[in-house]
Amino acid sequence: MDILLLTAATAAIAALFVYLFKARKAGKKAPSMMKKQLIAFGATCLGSVLLPVVSYAAEAPAAAASSSAAGMAYLAAALVTGLACIGCGIAVAAAAPAAIGAVSENDKTFGKSLIFVAMGEGVAIYGLLISIMILNKV
Repeated sequence: MDILLLTAATAAIAALFVYLFKARKAGKKAPSMMKKQLIAFGATCLGSVLLPVVSYAAEAPAAAASSSAAGMAYLAAALVTGLACIGCGIAVAAAAPAAIGAVSENDKTFGKSLIFVAMGEGVAIYGLLISIMILNKV
């Protein structure tokens, strides 16, 4: 039952994205495409929230003994990793093009620019380490 539900939801989301891709290729106007993309995004978010709930409701009540603390720890680990990676992406998006431009003008700035790019990437590594520490406590 769970596999059938998951397959149907995946097929529905895939069909929606195929429709959006074809509409974009046909040259539809931007405001209508934005509305359709927001609807697709909302449907994907709703499906990702509802599918685990339906799957969890089908399980035996013996699983109710697990505490919600473990779930909160998993959520915290996911948030730490996700937000650290978003911050890393923002930092590298600003530092990497500037570093490439600086190196193209003067080859001696390669070491300095590499340090700034690596500092931005370090944020993601620190977030990953924190999430591993959280998961070790569970």
